[in-house]
Amino acid sequence: MMLSFFSDLFQQDFMLRALFAGIILGAMAPVIGSIVTVRRLSFIADTLGHFSLVGISVSLFLSTFGFAMFLEKPLYLGIFFSVVGGFLIELFRRSYKNYKEISMVIVISLGSALSAIFFSLAKKTGSLYNYLFGSILTITDYYLVIILVTAVIVTLLFVIFGKQILSVSFDETTAKFLGINVSLFQMLFMIVLSVVVSVLLESAGVLLISSMMIIPVAAAMRIGWSYKSTLVISVVFSELSVLFGLWMAYSLRIPSGAAIVSVNIIILLIVAINKRMRDRRQIKKLDKLK
Repeated sequence: MMLSFFSDLFQQDFMLRALFAGIILGAMAPVIGSIVTVRRLSFIADTLGHFSLVGISVSLFLSTFGFAMFLEKPLYLGIFFSVVGGFLIELFRRSYKNYKEISMVIVISLGSALSAIFFSLAKKTGSLYNYLFGSILTITDYYLVIILVTAVIVTLLFVIFGKQILSVSFDETTAKFLGINVSLFQMLFMIVLSVVVSVLLESAGVLLISSMMIIPVAAAMRIGWSYKSTLVISVVFSELSVLFGLWMAYSLRIPSGAAIVSVNIIILLIVAINKRMRDRRQIKKLDKLK
């Protein structure tokens, strides 16, 4: 079964598109996810995903009035609403300084409500399943170009402003002391995160976006010895999950987003069990020395 998968991988155009998209997203998701984890905002990807879904539902709603372009390319409104959701989160976070997590509950509730309203008004929910659970095997050349452009922009931003973004994420007080405009870089990262979440929407699905961003990082944190090592390991885990997830999705005819996340979970469990066993062996050795 594995041999047939690899033979089809380089013979079928849709498989190659899925592979290239998966490799790019597999690197981009944990890079953004590592900063999200450092900022203790693991739930934010889900929140922005639900608000991005508002854009998809609005696109379907507008298409019922003859605006075909919104039905063909709903990603643009998805990105727009995701960015709006990011701004709302920052607005509420500043209003509830001691209870910042409330902001995400408010925004995800608003996003879910608006999505349900516009999907019901549009009466075109055929693509809803893909947006909920993801289908990287069905992406088009156009969507692959969007992923490439997004990856290039994200890479450039991190090359130019990476130190400032990391400084703000790790310690806002120190960043202010160093003269960094904390509010500016918080908003810049929020915009980048919003765009990446929207791009992940079609391949991972709104219910699985945060899993693709956070779980490889969570697994890497168990064995990483620094931020850089954790980041590299998380990207490796993410790429492995993409490869084996595509194989599972193609072989078992299951949603690719769900398959990729399932492999991520398996990797996390293997790492956690191995770490626990290794720690126990070290404890036993120390006890013998005593």
